[in-house]
Amino acid sequence: QVQLVESGGGLVQPGGSLRLSCAASGFRSDYFSISWFRQAPGKEREGVSCIGTSDDMTYYVDSVKGRFTISRDNAKNMVYLQMNSLKPEDTAVYYCAADTLNWCSAYIMATIDSRRAKWGQGTQVTVSS
Repeated sequence: QVQLVESGGGLVQPGGSLRLSCAASGFRSDYFSISWFRQAPGKEREGVSCIGTSDDMTYYVDSVKGRFTISRDNAKNMVYLQMNSLKPEDTAVYYCAADTLNWCSAYIMATIDSRRAKWGQGTQVTVSS
């Protein structure tokens, strides 16, 4: 069974860090582009970051550049999102998704709903003092 499970969310103070994990099962995640999206209450879903099958193929939305880092551990079939210098505006439910494509870009993330991507259930990140 193809499945993605996110973990690592929680409550953190502004300026703090969290590392989100996306565990893939039932397929080889290193064969596909993996993306992180987030959705805050009352807001549209936003593409945060993605990584292609080549580790040097990454994308970050401007608001997280320099603060977030996406990475893979192919041996563990995992993808991570290291989030540093967190801000209250980073508060959202974070989802990982496995695309049907193997490359990554803003356009690929924006068009993910046109393909049969697999999604996790999400993990809540709350940044608050």
